[in-house]
Amino acid sequence: MDETVEPRRAGPSSHTDTATAETRQPGLALLIGSNLFRNTSGVIKIQGKEQLVLEYKPEEGLLLLTMDLYSEGGTHVAHLRRNVLALNQSGQFTTEIHRSQNEVLGDFPWVRLLHQRSGEIVLEARVASENRIQITSGRFYSHKGMMVDITPNFCRLGSSTTLFGDIVESRGGMVVLGSEPSPPSPARP
Repeated sequence: MDETVEPRRAGPSSHTDTATAETRQPGLALLIGSNLFRNTSGVIKIQGKEQLVLEYKPEEGLLLLTMDLYSEGGTHVAHLRRNVLALNQSGQFTTEIHRSQNEVLGDFPWVRLLHQRSGEIVLEARVASENRIQITSGRFYSHKGMMVDITPNFCRLGSSTTLFGDIVESRGGMVVLGSEPSPPSPARP
């Protein structure tokens, strides 16, 4: 054994620490209509309130949706917690879930939230790849009673804001749709 061992040098290094590089994972990319939100936490805040959370559990083959649902007047009418309806006034909503069997063959999980009576899609999301979730369609109200409309081409909040083909870097944070209320200005003497 004629191997020489060189001492490790202390100080700054030009290469990344492999332990840190292995544990750090890129954030989730969310495609909402034709808009791409990179490096997100999976949380979507609408008009100042966290209303949706998307989680991907590849080991279980599941896409999990947590969502608060409101009426046109802004009344809280349902709560979906990780694909299970925890609150569902008048049985208005139902869910359909597809568990992935073989992602190698392109069989990715999806979740669909539907109006029970009309069969209309309230929200449909699917895993597009390992770190990318696509909301393919949606039509629901925010906590302020504003319609949120998602199609493959756009994301619209009421009649005032339409997002079309935007690319946003979220830096590990949540997606923010619609304006947040401004904090009150301090009183001047």
